[in-house]
Amino acid sequence: MRVMHGVTMAFFEDVWSRNFLNFFATPLAIREYLGGLVVCSIGTSSVGLVVMLVLASGIFGLSFLSYGFAVFPFLLVLFVFGVALGIVGAAIVLRFGPATEWFIWPIPALISPFAGVFYPISTLPPWMQYLSRLLPPSYVFENLRAVVTGGPVSAAALVGSIVLAAVYVLGACFIFARVYRHSVRTGLVARYSAETVS
Repeated sequence: MRVMHGVTMAFFEDVWSRNFLNFFATPLAIREYLGGLVVCSIGTSSVGLVVMLVLASGIFGLSFLSYGFAVFPFLLVLFVFGVALGIVGAAIVLRFGPATEWFIWPIPALISPFAGVFYPISTLPPWMQYLSRLLPPSYVFENLRAVVTGGPVSAAALVGSIVLAAVYVLGACFIFARVYRHSVRTGLVARYSAETVS
């Protein structure tokens, strides 16, 4: 979920620095703005991931390369899903104002029980398992557990998680664009001017 925080932090920095409206005083398209948020987030998250892998290998003797290249597509799914969550988080703050940023930080903690981060999905109650099947990370963590224990990787789960993550990203971009257009049309975007953001 570091990627999600990267996207939302880049957006929040534009809000906190009272610079958000300045972007859209230029011919910058909304897709270009979102692309910039995503690229910055992926860059910083990739650096963080490399540092954590080096520390885990050096301190604990874990070698992630020993698990094979099957791990990397699943990491990509986590990155893409994190991007989707970050864009939705930015859309929530854009729609309801800077005061709602407190609502964005706990989103990863609320999702993690359904994603099976700490324990297998099979240990969850049935209603939680149904919701887990709607989240790409649940497929990722279940298959990573299989890889670590020497089991096979499910190609169907990988493809399904990739499709779900792509749907989430497209949906998040659609939501952000709609919220932005609504904010411009109704004048709510004026909340982000240098005079009003505190």
